[in-house]
Amino acid sequence: MNEDTFNMSLRKFLKKVGVTSQREIEHAVNEALSAGTLAGNATLKAKMLLTIDGVDLSVPIEGDIELE
Repeated sequence: MNEDTFNMSLRKFLKKVGVTSQREIEHAVNEALSAGTLAGNATLKAKMLLTIDGVDLSVPIEGDIELE
């Protein structure tokens, strides 16, 4: 395994996950606020599942997203 290649590839994947996740969350929150189905002072429970084929990885990640 080439550590440099692995590290760069991993960072690229994590950047894609971060940017895409933030964009999708912002879009969903803004739509819900506009529709009146979400209060502007809510705390949202978020969770995602990180899976990687080939290494049998499945890790749930949970947290809160506060709007105020």
